[in-house]
Amino acid sequence: MEDKIDEILRQGDDIVEIVQNIRNESREYGRLMAYYRCAIMEVETKFNVLNVELSMGRESNPIETIKSRLKSPESIVEKLQRKNIPMTVEGIEENLFDVAGVRVICSFQEDIYMLAESISKQDDIKILEVKDYIKNPKDNGYRSLHLIVEIPIFLLNEKRFMKVEVQLRTIAMDFWASLEHKIRYKKNLQIYKEYAEISQRLKSCADQSAALDRMMSETHQMIEVLKSKNPED
Repeated sequence: MEDKIDEILRQGDDIVEIVQNIRNESREYGRLMAYYRCAIMEVETKFNVLNVELSMGRESNPIETIKSRLKSPESIVEKLQRKNIPMTVEGIEENLFDVAGVRVICSFQEDIYMLAESISKQDDIKILEVKDYIKNPKDNGYRSLHLIVEIPIFLLNEKRFMKVEVQLRTIAMDFWASLEHKIRYKKNLQIYKEYAEISQRLKSCADQSAALDRMMSETHQMIEVLKSKNPED
């Protein structure tokens, strides 16, 4: 009887320790997410400042909108499991580079590369990775310029370097990506015989969107050349 009581007490100690570990991990997770939110604000500020500066002497801003998001706990857990990464705060920070995300929507394709070059020249930001899905679109037609940047955030008693994924797109690229995501999201379309046709239709829409982007960009450049010939207009 006494042996059973001791076993129950030991199990109780184990349970208390497990609960305490969960609580500690939860607090650390909340702190990490707060750091990511601070990093997002830093990146947004940099692009907002660039937008103001680059709009001087121009009739329009290069940036249409800036959106941001923090990866949901469910998405984080799914990615950790899929990549076989330890489900810890350290596992998240050291292995996941897209927890914090900033999406910059530009008017024209040339604005994307201008902004990417400008942000890369800033001495307090480090470009860790570049994926150019504009020059090399994904098989489904997706186009965007992805940057993984590392940026410092200044806390009360320390400076921390946080990673943020930056996506730069034109309005047309964002329009297609948003609708494609809405159409496909959490729908197991592969089981249907029409899946190939659906994929081809979406790819065709992406190609038409890219053609529209190119035509608008070329037209914009033609107008800029005409303005340079007639600066008083």
